[in-house]
Amino acid sequence: MVLTFLDWTIIIVVFVLMVLSVSASKYLMKGVADFLAANRSAGRYLVSIASGVAGLGAITVVGNLEMNLVAGFSMAWWGLSMSLIIMVVTVSGWVIYRFRQTRSLTLAQFFEVRYSRKFRIFAGMIGFLSGIINMGIFPAVGARFFIHFCGLPSEVMLLGFAISTFPLVMLILLSVSIYFVFSGGQIAVIIADFFQGAFVNAVFLLLIIYMFFNFDWSTIQEALTMAPENASLINPFKTSHVKDFNFWFFLIGVFGFLYGTMSWQGTQAYNSSAKSAHEAKMGGVIGFWRGMPQGLLFLFIPIIAYTVLNHPDFKGIADSVALAVSGIESEAVQNQLKVPLVLQHLLPSGMIGAFVAVMLAAFISTHDTYLHSWGVIFIQDVVMPFRKKPLDPKKHIKLLRLAIVGVAVFIFFFSLFFQQSEYIFLFFAITGAIFAGGSGAVIIGGLYWKKGTTAAAWAAMISGSSIAVGGIIIHQVVDDFFINGQMFWAIAMFVATLIYVTISLIQNREYDLDKLLNRGKHARKDEIIVVNPAPEKGWKVLGIGKEFTKFDKVIYIANYAWTGGWTIIFIVGTIMNLTNVAQDGSWMNFWKYYLIVHVGLASFTFFWIVLGGFRDLKRMVTQLKKTNRDPDDDGFVSNI
Repeated sequence: MVLTFLDWTIIIVVFVLMVLSVSASKYLMKGVADFLAANRSAGRYLVSIASGVAGLGAITVVGNLEMNLVAGFSMAWWGLSMSLIIMVVTVSGWVIYRFRQTRSLTLAQFFEVRYSRKFRIFAGMIGFLSGIINMGIFPAVGARFFIHFCGLPSEVMLLGFAISTFPLVMLILLSVSIYFVFSGGQIAVIIADFFQGAFVNAVFLLLIIYMFFNFDWSTIQEALTMAPENASLINPFKTSHVKDFNFWFFLIGVFGFLYGTMSWQGTQAYNSSAKSAHEAKMGGVIGFWRGMPQGLLFLFIPIIAYTVLNHPDFKGIADSVALAVSGIESEAVQNQLKVPLVLQHLLPSGMIGAFVAVMLAAFISTHDTYLHSWGVIFIQDVVMPFRKKPLDPKKHIKLLRLAIVGVAVFIFFFSLFFQQSEYIFLFFAITGAIFAGGSGAVIIGGLYWKKGTTAAAWAAMISGSSIAVGGIIIHQVVDDFFINGQMFWAIAMFVATLIYVTISLIQNREYDLDKLLNRGKHARKDEIIVVNPAPEKGWKVLGIGKEFTKFDKVIYIANYAWTGGWTIIFIVGTIMNLTNVAQDGSWMNFWKYYLIVHVGLASFTFFWIVLGGFRDLKRMVTQLKKTNRDPDDDGFVSNI
């Protein structure tokens, strides 16, 4: 396939606008705290949109499309069962609020304050190694998408030499990402990610609406009913034979959401970038609505792809896709490319260019954010704790930039030589568990339990990491091992929690959480805006406190109403199916109206959140222009 002039025009215009938005931010970066956390100046909408696309990435788009090609509609039903838990975690500000109260610039800085400097170094090393290995396949997956989707040649002639397109595309894309993060650190990252996030969600909505009106629903139903018995893509009560992406995969993921909140540090700078703990909390709540277009696309587009690949009406396209992937040796890579190659045949000119521009924005947004995160973690949490005094600000920023380049070099060569053998999300689960398997217990225990001890933190982190590393080794030497990456993550979480609680209870010590969280007599009044000094008891029960405006309350109540309604639907639907299993036709009607309702709400919330983001962006720029920088605000912890 060759992109048309219109497609290339859209891609180039979007790219130029991204570069201009970053270039305009250079003059705002004046200190270490600016580079690390945008000097804690971002509002809720800005944080929500920017961090959302930062965590998305081209690889996440491909991974979700790959997963839901296997799982179909059925997985979304079990999502309803857990949505209430996820909502409560989000609106309560679980972990995020308390971490922002500590004013730590990185997670490991919090570890040093709460536990010890040696533990900070150890945790920093584990987090850094886990992160760069996890990120190691990002450039490869993104580059393969652009090569196969855009129909790029396998080789190009350069100075008389035949150069493989694969490393060349990776090098170009990584260079752009490095430029973005070099320009203004986290300030540039937030600004770029905001514009990219708004664009990505707009295109996602357009793609969903286009597919919905251009595909006959009865044709989709005919294709989905071809799925094997007890591996239904329609009926969630007939999925016992679905391998890997089944109910247990989802259940572990939901528990991991609770246990591992903020454990994963790929977007760690956003944990510290909000201008207050309340804004950080509200950013998470707004993310509940902001993420709708992404979730809908990840659900519906693979359904369309499955229809095309399996329904006889689309045999020509299915054969073309099969031929295209047949020349790829790795089955894992074949699975990653099936849905994008189907889209290549379905989308008209213009929309193809918009989709490529979305993937470009997603690639850059995740890479600039992750490069920033792992480079910062290496300097802040591995190098700095060995020093007896802080770094000079200019030298500090120089070292941060060098570390970012080092991370880029590593992931380039990792992507070049590593042979991926399993689904993207299973690789994420097991490599992420090297750190997240043990860190959840350490974070939650440190923020919420005064009895959590340093010895318990060491033991939990070591046990969780060891289980994950063991799982990686087993998967490299044993083909199709019966415990997948997601299950290894679950084992690591359970063992680490048990060990942390047991050792803490045995030692029976107490820690001053008020001092850690800057509350009580240690409170910082400049970060707390009291709207209602004495909120009603009913509001407190809903997690609504003294910093909430009337509109904040509306947002919270809307979250409760929306989630509560779907929870009731799930309970009633489950009872009905346990007594009298519904036919596929009834389920398809349900999924049709499920999509209509969600698309309608997502379209409304998109404009609300984006307008709020522009307001926050203006306020952030104004604040950065007039704020005096504190040279000591660099993440260095003294007298510990």
